[in-house]
Amino acid sequence: MNYDYDVVVIGGGHAGIEASLVSARMGKKTLLITILAEQIGATSCNPAIGGLAKGHLVKEIDALGGEMGKCTDTVGIQFRVLNSSKGPAVRGSRAQIDMDRYRIYMRNKCIQTENLDIKQEIADEIITQNGEVTAVKTHLGNIYTTRKVIVTAGTFLKGLIHIGSFKQEAGRVGEFPSNALSENLKSLGLTLGRLKTGTCARIDANSIDFSVMEEQGGDENPKPFSFQTDAKSFNPTQLPCFVTYTNEKTHEIIESNFYQAPLFTGQIEGVGPRYCPSIEDKVNRFREKNRHHLFIEPQTLEATEYYINGLTTSLPPKVQEEMIHSIKGLENAKIVRYGYAIEYDYIDPTELKHTLETKKINGLYMAGQVNGTTGYEEAAAQGLMAGINAVLSIDEKDPLILRRDEAYIGVLIDDLVTKGTKEPYRMFTSRAEFRLLLREDNADIRLTKYGYELGLISEEFYNKVKQKEKDIKKVLTYLEENFITPSKENTAKLQEIDENGVTDKVILKRVVGRKTFTIEKFDKFFPQFANLPTDTKEQILIESKYDSYIKKQQNQINRMKSMLKIKIPQNFDFSSVSGLSNEIVEKLNKFNPPTLFAASEISGVTPAAIDILHIYIKMKQKNK
Repeated sequence: MNYDYDVVVIGGGHAGIEASLVSARMGKKTLLITILAEQIGATSCNPAIGGLAKGHLVKEIDALGGEMGKCTDTVGIQFRVLNSSKGPAVRGSRAQIDMDRYRIYMRNKCIQTENLDIKQEIADEIITQNGEVTAVKTHLGNIYTTRKVIVTAGTFLKGLIHIGSFKQEAGRVGEFPSNALSENLKSLGLTLGRLKTGTCARIDANSIDFSVMEEQGGDENPKPFSFQTDAKSFNPTQLPCFVTYTNEKTHEIIESNFYQAPLFTGQIEGVGPRYCPSIEDKVNRFREKNRHHLFIEPQTLEATEYYINGLTTSLPPKVQEEMIHSIKGLENAKIVRYGYAIEYDYIDPTELKHTLETKKINGLYMAGQVNGTTGYEEAAAQGLMAGINAVLSIDEKDPLILRRDEAYIGVLIDDLVTKGTKEPYRMFTSRAEFRLLLREDNADIRLTKYGYELGLISEEFYNKVKQKEKDIKKVLTYLEENFITPSKENTAKLQEIDENGVTDKVILKRVVGRKTFTIEKFDKFFPQFANLPTDTKEQILIESKYDSYIKKQQNQINRMKSMLKIKIPQNFDFSSVSGLSNEIVEKLNKFNPPTLFAASEISGVTPAAIDILHIYIKMKQKNK
């Protein structure tokens, strides 16, 4: 059969962009169907990319050949590393972005990419034959035959906006919802649920009194997101954000209007994000707190409009005005756009394989908020992986499934497809068991090889990363194989760089691993390595400081890998294993996995269950 397209992507948000671009760049004829072409790449909520754990995802997307990091570097208007005073594993890069320029950059990138067509239509139906995708039908009656479909519908599946008692069917303010597609997915046998998210009011900059707020600037030496952006010449224009607070009067206004809040009246059915609640939810849940942080963030380089981060709401317009006017610095604020809540359908992610292909329909992939996640970064990461795996499947190649010890993307997808979610899922560093190995700063070393093998990373950049890795290994080997003794000469040398001497013979790695040991000291103490790039030396210091912890995590991973190869005896009675839930026993008996690895791939079988099985099998073998 001659298909119109190899891959059709439905939805032009952050997941849809990465899925479309990667599919086209890997040589497949790709179609992006979106309701409004000018809204490709729209940042519907906050004007920022990255943050704690989310910054990790952006760096990983970049290392694999995605676009989000490059776009952020181009349109960013403030760059900060969060948790910079803490360990490298929990630091997170965050950038305020120009929302308008971000959208324009991404739309133009999609339009100018070879092999990628864009159609402004509404996808109504995914046509299947014998359990396999064959085409997509739109509201205009157009039918596009295809081998793979990636649904990245975001909040558009039966989207319903709430502002007080007002309700409107929409995927985003001013945009049509995708109702027919939601019904179609249900008819294909997929399990759908209902979630809720929201956004805050936007304020006219001229009506804000910034003089009574705390100013929060960007980093003095900003670091780019993309590993391919030249860090030396990176000098973006940076605008300040501002901090203010709610107060007891604000809380009184909110509480006295709970009866008008859709969240409490039963008007909203969907479950909202636990870690990014609306202000009415915060006031209700944390009554002991008499104030909450608010971050006043510019939306564009011109800074004509500001976003009130921390004040998401679906209260009626008059209440929103009264609430905002009670806040210091916002007494005369003019609301340009009111905050709102939005409900939407999502797919139960346990219906997906680790490739993000549905288990019930071959060739149908789901990515982004439609899988129950929240956040631009989580969506983009899924879109990228769905696009990669759709193309690999067409080419009859092995899929790319990142393990939990390889990437935050691996943690994200594994959590979704094995555990599912009943509330919008957000990435945190605490979700990653091996976060000391999965740092932002080493995402290029971890993942660029995959991007290169897929044809998404240039040979020139790949060679740079290989050289960086080679230099790091060379210096770390030198530090491990050479010693320093408590001689007068060595003591004087250490004192010269304001470091204490040693009392015994120790490897140089111990000295470099001190908390007080900086890059400047490294350059003076090891002049033979001073010409190495700064990011290479940063890696050497981090690896030295956390040497014992890194080795411990690496040993855990090696044990896990060898454990997963363990065979499960034939006709094994899973119900005889105490500690396994009835649900897990039922799934194990149904699929009868041959190895622990195969068992770990079954949706809903947790790492704890694998540990229990492992112990039980070992005990059985000993008792033979």
